[in-house]
Amino acid sequence: MRILGISCFYHDSAVALIEDGKIIAAATEERFSRKKHDSGFPKNAIRFCLDEGGISSSELDWVVFYEKPFLKFERITLSFLQTAPFARGSFVNAYTSWLKDKIWIKSIISKEVDVPADRILFTKHHVSHAAATFFTSPFERSAILTVDGVGEWTTTAWGIGEGRKVRLLKEIRFPHSLGLFYSAFTQFLGFRINDGEFKVMGLSPYGEPRYKKEVEKLIYQSADGSFRLDLSYFNYHLSDTVSYSKKFIKLFGEPQNPAKSDRVIKRYADIAASAQKVLEEKLLVIAKNVKEKTGMDRLCYGGGVALNGVANWRIFKEIGFRDLFIHPEAGDAGGALGAALYVYHSVLGKPRRKGFKTVYLGYENSEDEIASFIQKNGIDAKYYSDSELVKKVSSLLLRKKVVGVVRGRFEWGPRALGNRSILADPRDKKMKDLVNAKIKFREAFRPFAPVTTYEKARLYFDVGKIIPQPLSHMIAVVPVNEKYRSRLGAVTHVDGTARPQFVKRSENPFYYDLINAFGKKTGVYVLLNTSFNLKGEPIVTSCEDAYKTFMKSGLDVLILGNYLVVK
Repeated sequence: MRILGISCFYHDSAVALIEDGKIIAAATEERFSRKKHDSGFPKNAIRFCLDEGGISSSELDWVVFYEKPFLKFERITLSFLQTAPFARGSFVNAYTSWLKDKIWIKSIISKEVDVPADRILFTKHHVSHAAATFFTSPFERSAILTVDGVGEWTTTAWGIGEGRKVRLLKEIRFPHSLGLFYSAFTQFLGFRINDGEFKVMGLSPYGEPRYKKEVEKLIYQSADGSFRLDLSYFNYHLSDTVSYSKKFIKLFGEPQNPAKSDRVIKRYADIAASAQKVLEEKLLVIAKNVKEKTGMDRLCYGGGVALNGVANWRIFKEIGFRDLFIHPEAGDAGGALGAALYVYHSVLGKPRRKGFKTVYLGYENSEDEIASFIQKNGIDAKYYSDSELVKKVSSLLLRKKVVGVVRGRFEWGPRALGNRSILADPRDKKMKDLVNAKIKFREAFRPFAPVTTYEKARLYFDVGKIIPQPLSHMIAVVPVNEKYRSRLGAVTHVDGTARPQFVKRSENPFYYDLINAFGKKTGVYVLLNTSFNLKGEPIVTSCEDAYKTFMKSGLDVLILGNYLVVK
């Protein structure tokens, strides 16, 4: 049974292929098109997934789209009728786009994938989020929570996952949305919506929540977790260009100039801290209600808001869930996989497999491709065995060299987890400034993530007895143990926290061994890890992508498979 899941036409288009419930391949279109957050129809990702599965489109049993276009079209239409004539401009733009292609998604899929229309299915947006997180979790039963901007109508939902079934029991509907609430602040602070939300989270520790009372005026929440926004402060339901209103500006002052958003300006940092704090508190009330209503002590959490690592850790630590699972591609791209899994398990009733086996589901540069690329371009590279490469690279890291890595299949999700990473010595605070300024060319306030082995995790981080899955995929922010904050200066954020990745050797032997080798040389079993890309670009996919980035940046060393290139 082969099922292809597709998400597209909003942001982060993606494709996933499963065979008999096993995830064969999954990737976002941006990794092939090289267009950041590519929302177009994912032709390249479809081709990759089919090639990885060794099949043609005629061998697909089903193709599943991650949401229901007509329900979404209904929301756009009714929203306009409720706000007419104020939303005329955005309505015309939306209708032009929808009538051109989005509403005819079945015809587009049939033509582009070359499958008959009767083999194309649709799931609801938040059902796709729920299925992605529950069916890749190790739990037989759990509570489910999904929170994002908006799907068709739904912005927040909760329910239950049991065996092969996912049931969403309650929902909050557009225009009341925590995701859109946070995105309004993202844009106000000078960042791009659907791209800069994590920058708001990264900026917030530089400020104090001095505007918390003002932010709370924007949202009312009941004891049962349900909430509504004061829409007079927002504009996203009226405009497709500006998310906040003049009343919002009157409350918080003039918005940050995007050209200057790379600077930490105290007022804007305080506003970021306030918005982050209010988001966390609203999510905690929702999560508490979900736990009480379901009576379950495990939570599967999904949707774009589930990438907010600070809130994730508070949910786990403060609500009392015994365990927490967040699918590593929690946003819309993950809906492609969720849609496929939902049809396989819930619709067709097929048995589940045991948990999420690997995050490395993308394209791999073969040894022949790497060797050919090096030879064709006359690159001075040397081949090493795995053990030799670990020894050599750990020595280079000790000498403060910054290393770009391209090995194996690239990661599923927005986080680089060792196969398309930039690695460096985490001990010197100056390394953070160096990598930000000369290699990533990004905002100076942005933190970097530490990576350590699973066995050493509690030595460096205050995580308690149970280590939940989000810490394996870099989607939870935790305190760095006070003893090591100064010794991990490049990866400890200004508030003493970090967003770590804990690695087991079974998941990535080379990565694990490199951390260990560096630890044996320095006494610190941690590396600085960030995604292998420049600001505004997708994470590298191919040898060519990696080499271009290597030459354009201040990177010192490049790993291509088992080949080493040193400037």
